[in-house]
Amino acid sequence: MRAVAVTAPLGEPMLVELPKPDPEMGEVRVRIEYAALNPYDWQRADDPAAGLSPQGFPHVQGFPHVQGFPHVVGVDFAGRVDMVGRGPSRFRVGDPVFGRVAHPSPGGGAYAEYVSVHQDSPIALVPSGLSLKVAAALPTAGTAACQILAALGAGEGDCLLIVGAAGGIGSYLTQLASARGVRVLAAVRGDERRRMSILGAARTLDVSAGPESLPAAVRESHPHGVDALADLVSEAPEAFAAHTALVRDGGVALTTRGAGAKAGNRALHTGPPPVDFRLAPSALLLDALAAAVTSGAFVVPIDFELPLEKAPEALAQNRAGGARGKTVFVLRPGAGHHTG
Repeated sequence: MRAVAVTAPLGEPMLVELPKPDPEMGEVRVRIEYAALNPYDWQRADDPAAGLSPQGFPHVQGFPHVQGFPHVVGVDFAGRVDMVGRGPSRFRVGDPVFGRVAHPSPGGGAYAEYVSVHQDSPIALVPSGLSLKVAAALPTAGTAACQILAALGAGEGDCLLIVGAAGGIGSYLTQLASARGVRVLAAVRGDERRRMSILGAARTLDVSAGPESLPAAVRESHPHGVDALADLVSEAPEAFAAHTALVRDGGVALTTRGAGAKAGNRALHTGPPPVDFRLAPSALLLDALAAAVTSGAFVVPIDFELPLEKAPEALAQNRAGGARGKTVFVLRPGAGHHTG
């Protein structure tokens, strides 16, 4: 099968040929039709043995250390079950499914034509009317957005500053928060006012001129600080600390990049204690996300649809920053619509 993998320590992701995985007891093998890009993919590809390191989205419950090569990149997928392992199973051959690779092994990522996953991992049926392409873009970013909003506790009338709002998580979080009556300040790189307004942002702040432009823009409309912060991009503790200073006393400041743990020195902070977000994906939440999309509660902004061989280039571009919406890779062109 074709796959995009890292074949040696510190190697670059590349297109390779690998054997199909055989499902073990309790597993199903999925013939993948779409895989979605997440920043976590290149972070883990840069150091696949890092496992639970403090950087990026390795903050995932149940994610073990990963050792051995080749390491197939990616965690989010959608496709159809083509083989069921031994033992009872809640899935059948032919079922359209989407999910997140919960326990990646060498060779077991989502940027491949096949993946074997345990039936108790974050995997769910794709409901009638939801395309596999859209379903593939939901697991990591959608789960993160829902759980971030819950962790922030932001409600009607609150003001939420989202740094890195134009990416996948930010696009979902903007919609979910605004639907709850939260006033969203979307900090992005470049002029994204129209796009973010459509997603529900009350105001869009262009920070492409430099990080020093954000505090002045926020203080202009919220001199006493915002109620909550979701920083989706800052790795440096100093950058995250500068953003937490924009949160009012009693507010909440959350990071998805491990910057809170690295910024344990209180001398860096003039805002609330940092919250390091930990993703906890589940099949139940995937069902809820799929239902929300099919009901029209929120949309999935897919900005790029690329063949699998373009994945290494897309990962490099995402690493460089400025991501918009979601990028999906097509494994089986023209095969991804599901109507029930």
